Amino acid sequence: MKRRDFVARTGMAVAGVSAMNAGVFYPSKNEVIKIGVVGTGDRGGGLIPIINKIEGLKVTACCDVLPFRLENAMKKIEGKAKAYSDYKKLLDDKNVDAVLVATPFSEHSHIALDALEAKKHVYCEKTMVKGYDAIKSLVEKASQSKNIFQTGHQYHNSRLYTHVVDLIKNGKIGKITAIECQWNRNGNWRRPVPSPELERAINWRMYKQFSGGLLAELCSHQLDFTNWVLDAVPIKVVGDGGIDYWKDGRETFDNVHMIYTYPNGVRAKFTCLTSNSKDDYQIKVLGDKGTITIDYSKAWFFPEKREKTKEVGEVDGVSGATIKWNKEKGIPIEVEHLDPSKQALLDFRDSILNNTIPKSNVISGAKAAVCVQMGLDALYTGEMVHWKDELI
Repeated sequence: MKRRDFVARTGMAVAGVSAMNAGVFYPSKNEVIKIGVVGTGDRGGGLIPIINKIEGLKVTACCDVLPFRLENAMKKIEGKAKAYSDYKKLLDDKNVDAVLVATPFSEHSHIALDALEAKKHVYCEKTMVKGYDAIKSLVEKASQSKNIFQTGHQYHNSRLYTHVVDLIKNGKIGKITAIECQWNRNGNWRRPVPSPELERAINWRMYKQFSGGLLAELCSHQLDFTNWVLDAVPIKVVGDGGIDYWKDGRETFDNVHMIYTYPNGVRAKFTCLTSNSKDDYQIKVLGDKGTITIDYSKAWFFPEKREKTKEVGEVDGVSGATIKWNKEKGIPIEVEHLDPSKQALLDFRDSILNNTIPKSNVISGAKAAVCVQMGLDALYTGEMVHWKDELI
């Protein structure tokens, strides 16, 4: 979909927005897109080596308020970039065409807004922004901008996940009746702190001021997938959780258990633990004709009529075909695909080159962000929270 069509569909178009904004960089096919990375911690710093290997992308600037993280980032590009401690100075850099925002959750909004104002293309890590007002402001700004805006829900770019969504929408599992998601780990989720005064800056995920906790950092990926596969947003959510295992001064919960209710009675459950890693990450989409299970890089189909799933059985109407079979998960769904983070960056490059809307865009990102905020409200108030139509 071309950008002008998308802007019109969001209902945010204003007079003159269909014209190309002056100063927006749209490279030719053989030009390099110059990236500025704002936030060079685990995620931002981890994406730099991937960017280094992608033709047509180049890191030309890095920014972080923590000097040791900035130094580590500069080592990954052998010093071949400018280093900044103030992101606004990075945005003033004419040698930066696009910005990757990988800061703490609470900082996404103002950095992304300023980047769009500076006419930079933006890749904003998940969860897009914190709070309903910030979500609405960024949707309005990005929808009125001629710059590309991509949200870092990288599984939305995975060709495996895309294939699975297509299978489901084409009736592979029949009518969807429920979705079950989990992302379980066994660990305190902390980063080492070289000096006590840096505790909140480094372990920001533990503190409500900066973070949405497990719901924003992990469950948001699966919420994005659920919205995508159902082509809907939830009507309401209830949730529970607490600080029940890690008694270490954290403010965000160390376990969460959510139920989101979607139209047509589909309930989607989300569980995230930090005290038990059994089955790690997985999504199950249950239908009246079968179930599809997905993990980080693989997927399986388990049909309801299990008499056809013997070692030699019937596949797509061909009797006697050999079936690969996992007794717990079913028949493997085999699709060639890249690492989702690499694919997301490749797609970001192509969206800029072709001036097309990213698969994971400001609208899909906003819907996931609203789901996260609804969930946080439900967790912290103990009340059922309903979708707010006026936001998107």
